[in-house]
This record gives sequence, structure tokens and C-alpha cells, in this order.
Amino acid sequence: MKKDKTMKRNVNGFLLLDKTPGLTSNASLQKVKKIYSAAKAGHTGSLDPLATGILPLCFGEATKFSQFLLEANKRYVATIILGKTTDTGDADGKILVESKVPKISNINSILEQFRGPITQVPSMYSALKVNGQPLYKLARAGIEVERKKRRVSIYKLELVRHVDEELVLDIFCSKGTYIRSLAEDIGSVVGCGAHVSDLRRTCSGPYTIDQTITTDKLERLRDGGYDALDKLLLPISSAVEQWPAVALGDITSSYFRHGQPVQVANSPVQGWVRVYREADEEDTFIGVGEMLEDGRVAPRRLVSGN
Repeated sequence: MKKDKTMKRNVNGFLLLDKTPGLTSNASLQKVKKIYSAAKAGHTGSLDPLATGILPLCFGEATKFSQFLLEANKRYVATIILGKTTDTGDADGKILVESKVPKISNINSILEQFRGPITQVPSMYSALKVNGQPLYKLARAGIEVERKKRRVSIYKLELVRHVDEELVLDIFCSKGTYIRSLAEDIGSVVGCGAHVSDLRRTCSGPYTIDQTITTDKLERLRDGGYDALDKLLLPISSAVEQWPAVALGDITSSYFRHGQPVQVANSPVQGWVRVYREADEEDTFIGVGEMLEDGRVAPRRLVSGN
């Protein structure tokens, strides 16, 4: 295989990609990484190949903070087809069973059963790993393993449209929620089975779909050089912008950056905070910390060099 001899760049920050249907999240990442000639990059949680929508990509130092997006709430618009069950739980799979869709007198009463805390059995075609192997790889090899039920929360489950066998749902949920499992469970309650035919992620943590860009647009921008591409990158601190902020002086920030908890006046009494070093012109983000019982803030993730 011919190696890419392009000089790799030290790129830092988050890019919000509108993922193309048909590509895996990793394939999308590698494509964008190549466009940026980035030395280091990762993504913050897989989207199924069928799915589109917001896929936050992290470059350089931002990879240290990807876990906070992995743990964040997500929002989706899902199209569910009643009456057809597939082996994958979505339209990419093979139809296993076709059933007549019964007349539904009150779809909202069915959806109500899935609002709030619920339990799910992860799909065999999910990216969840068992003994280091993603379930979808085992499934494609014809291997099925027992999966433990997982507790998740559906904060919002609203009907956007219901026409014949098609349901379009607006779903706001906690991390770890499997939309294809939700579709299958709804189909089970209706009594005819169901699968996901279309899925679009519209929100991931603090980020929304209107902030995204496609790979086609990135490729067009690349023709004009890296400056236009780099302007699209969001600061590392944007991943935790909803957290309280703590500002440190030069001395305390030096201690903090060397792994030592430091005392801060007027700081929150508990929880996680984003930490800045006070500067003359604007504060510099140096990482995130966690408040200790004695009122000090302890470093948890740090940006190198800041």
C-alpha cells in the first residue's frame, strides 16, 4: 500500500461534521483527517452507516476531552417503519418478518411507555464491545452473545408524523440509548415489529446540527488552503461550555498544570469546572477540574502547553 507522504499538521479543536449516509463513523473521520492533514484525530461516538447528522470530530489536544461528548445527551429524528422486522433493526438489514400493522387508536399512549428511565437490550449490530470485540462484528460472523439490559433515559419522545406504517419521532435521550432497540421495542408493543428506516442526529451535547459542515464542502474549502478549514474548528473548551468557569492566576495555574489541587475564591462547591488562566487580553483554557470537599479544584484533564 502506498503511504501518504503529506506532512501531518498539529491541528487542535472540534469540527462538527454532518455525516454522509452509507459511511461508517470511522470512515468519515479518516476522510476528514486526510482533508486536514491532521496528525491526530478521533470521533466522539459512532453513528450507524445508515445515519446522518452531527458527528463531532476531535483533533489534537481535543481528543483528551472526547469522553465528555461520549457521555453527553443526544437528540435524533428517527423514521420507524412498522410491520417489518430486520436482522439489524434498521433498513440496512434483511427483512425477517412482515406483519400486518394493526389500527393504532392512540399512538401517544404507546410512546408514553418509553418516556423517562427505561431498560434496553443492546442490538447485536451495535458498536458495544464484548471481550474487546464490537457486537456488530460478531453478528456479521453469525455469532450471537447474551447482552445485559442497560438503563437509559428518554427525556423527550414526541411524534412528528404518523402516516400509515411510518412513524417519525423526535427523541432526546441519554448516552447509550440505542434508537434501533427503541424502534424494535415500540414495534413489539404495537404488535407488528418495526425497524429504523432513517436516522438523523440533530444534537450532541452542546452542539447542534446547524453548526455542522459536510465533507463535500470541506473538500471545496481545501482547495483554498488550510486557513479556511482551520477557521471552522471550535475551541476545545466548547465541549464543556455549559460547566461553571474558574479563573486562576499565573502562580495557581502553574500548580494546577503540574497536577496539584488549588484553592479558588468564589468557586462552585461541587462538580466539574472548566479552568482558565487569567491573561491581560483574554483568558486561556487550560483544562477541566473537579471540586474537592475542602473547596480546592483538582485537575482532571489538561491542555498541553497552555
